[in-house]
Amino acid sequence: MHRIGLIVNPLAGIGGRVGLKGSDGIETQRRALELGATPRSPHRATLSLLAIAEPDSPLEVFTAPREMGETSASEAGFVPRIVGEIHSGATTSADTQRIAREMTSLGVDMLLFAGGDGTARDVCASVPEGFPCLGIPAGVKIHSAVYAVNPRHAGELTQLFLAGKARLRESEVLDLDEDAYREGRVSARLYGTLHVPYRPLMLQNQKTASPASESRQMEAIAANVIEHMQADVAYILAPGTTTRAIAQALNLEKTLVGVDVICNGKLILQDATHAQLLDLVSRIPARIIVTPIGGQGFLFGRGNQQIGPEVIHKVGRENIIVVSASSKLNALRLQPLLVDTGDETIDELLAGYFPVITGYNEQMMCKVSV
Repeated sequence: MHRIGLIVNPLAGIGGRVGLKGSDGIETQRRALELGATPRSPHRATLSLLAIAEPDSPLEVFTAPREMGETSASEAGFVPRIVGEIHSGATTSADTQRIAREMTSLGVDMLLFAGGDGTARDVCASVPEGFPCLGIPAGVKIHSAVYAVNPRHAGELTQLFLAGKARLRESEVLDLDEDAYREGRVSARLYGTLHVPYRPLMLQNQKTASPASESRQMEAIAANVIEHMQADVAYILAPGTTTRAIAQALNLEKTLVGVDVICNGKLILQDATHAQLLDLVSRIPARIIVTPIGGQGFLFGRGNQQIGPEVIHKVGRENIIVVSASSKLNALRLQPLLVDTGDETIDELLAGYFPVITGYNEQMMCKVSV
């Protein structure tokens, strides 16, 4: 019988849809809840376990109490063994670290954790060197290379590893200064490494920054996009330096790590939330302009959760404009672009091929996978 540990950061990613660009800190979490955010990480953990839940499964699940794992495991059909104690509604990173240490001492074969970069840091600081771990993506940004592409892949990778069909790879744990990130400054730091199961296209890569040499190409992309903009249509600009170049070409101020909306050459929404975008696209025609994350290739689901699946559904696949410097696409080394919106129906809708604008009257056809 195999044993896995499960730890869920119940508030991971809660700041994404309401435009807070992170979820670290009690004040940020309180503000997110005030803005109507709802926890997503417990459900994403459940999706991972459902991928490996089978009748009469020999798998034994050790998990933290209540919202830190017990609820997710029970919803997936397991009868988990509870490890440690928590104060419901007031969990902290110290709980993650303490319970991770307890689980490894109990002899679990690997540790699954649902969260973002901060959760990965806590796990990295708590498990023995070389201990098998794997992240279920539930945070806002997720720069670390220790997370599966989506919750389903996390479950499948776990199953493959336990069956001896996936090797371990040492991968980086990175995290940002969220205060600097909210101000548009990207300041990442390496906190260590974790050993995670690896199979091509199932584990996400580390995020990389766009080189300064891409600036001329970004200007050409911006010129192409602006030339084809239509009157009385709202253009939703996802985060990124490539989309910022479009706003700059229109002499508009773009929030680098936020979502802004322009219409008829004017900024009509800045640093928009999911609720604001959903209201907007319910009233007027809209397009989404998005660029893949460097090194990872994600179009949706990392750092732009404000553009949630409900917004994408209303806008329509045909009204999504993908822009990218060709060097960013080439750096993916033939790997497809990725989506992880939190809604498998929308993910499947987005799968297939998209034209990607790479310059003035230049484009590449790129595959999108889930």
